[in-house]
Amino acid sequence: MDKYCIQTYGCQMNVHESEKIAGVLQARGMTACADVADADVIVLNTCCVRETAETKIYGHLGRIKSAKKRDAVLIVCGCMTQRSEVAQSLVKRCPFVDIVLGTFNQSLIGDYLDRFIHTGVKTVDIWRSEKDGELRDTPPARTSGINAWVNIMYGCNNFCTYCIVPYVRGRERCRPIDDIISDVDGLISSGYKQITLLGQNVNSYKWQDKKFVDLLKMLESDKKYRLKFMTSHPKDISIELADLFARSNNLAHSLHLPVQSGSDRILREMNRHYTRDEYFRKIDAFRAAVPDIGLSSDIMVGFPTETEDDFMQTLDLVDRVKYNNLFMFIYSRRSGTPADKMPQLDYKTKQERIDRLIKRQFEISKAIAGDSVGKTCEVLVAEKTGSKCYGKAQNDAAVTFDNETATVGDFVQVKITSAVNANLKGEAI
Repeated sequence: MDKYCIQTYGCQMNVHESEKIAGVLQARGMTACADVADADVIVLNTCCVRETAETKIYGHLGRIKSAKKRDAVLIVCGCMTQRSEVAQSLVKRCPFVDIVLGTFNQSLIGDYLDRFIHTGVKTVDIWRSEKDGELRDTPPARTSGINAWVNIMYGCNNFCTYCIVPYVRGRERCRPIDDIISDVDGLISSGYKQITLLGQNVNSYKWQDKKFVDLLKMLESDKKYRLKFMTSHPKDISIELADLFARSNNLAHSLHLPVQSGSDRILREMNRHYTRDEYFRKIDAFRAAVPDIGLSSDIMVGFPTETEDDFMQTLDLVDRVKYNNLFMFIYSRRSGTPADKMPQLDYKTKQERIDRLIKRQFEISKAIAGDSVGKTCEVLVAEKTGSKCYGKAQNDAAVTFDNETATVGDFVQVKITSAVNANLKGEAI
């Protein structure tokens, strides 16, 4: 067992959990490889937020079966397999899979691997919750360049009607605040220039008498680094956080605040617990505190019962907020969620609406990028090829510039000279 290959699907939480799985395998003397044909251990860390994700995974499993070594160990874990009925179906459809785990026991993947190597007995072990066994804090093998992910909490209590996450990730569980601070301090000392705090809903973080804003205050440092977080829920984000953005030395001037819809009726159907006016007030507070803040969001088109008027309210919200970046999705049914049993829209209507939304957002992003020309921003260099540097500004805008002396991890003042769609080009000052 010399080489492993991990394929990751889904969100940043899954990316970081794959880093932890890699840490377990590297502790056993294994090294990473990119091709499943070269791997002795193959891990698929799965997603089930959309049904299309599950379909893709089955397709990839078929290709892996043909490409992998005869004696390679194949492991499937993550959100998709946390649903026990899906795990059992997977075993029947893909008998060449050797180990199947859920989300709660991924830290024990090394133990399951050892058991299979020594006994040859296949394992399907899906815990109902984190309380079913002893969890371990696994040191990750970090793969995200200048950025390091840090979990501050797991699970979700919101039960949005379209979302499977609370069923596969469990209820909210917050990490001790001292452990988080220790992790961040260690990462900064190790040279990481950007830390991203992770949670299904970071703004509901609470440890004893400390809340999310208190945690951010305790992570303030004189050392130069950027602090980001995802994801926030509009119902929980506070005006106090906007004030902290204005005073902070470290918080990046970017905020991802998923709105999902601009219609109050659809927001109620989604069980989101805020109105469009409440959302506007919070956006206005952040813009007042940090005028250069970069805003991004998620919007779901074609939620069950969405009318043309509901959709027009979403377009109106996008026009009023003017997001720098927008992640746009067609609603995808998820069995086991309340929305799955609601009256569904036809695909043609959903596709036509998202095409209109994409077109409008493209115009907004292009205009915002154009307004940046002539301005100066601080860019954190994430990649470099020859003299060409690639990085992100404080507001999360992508910037490219030429500089012979800058290196990955440097903060560079850059004057924006041109914009191509939403991508900025500049010159180092």
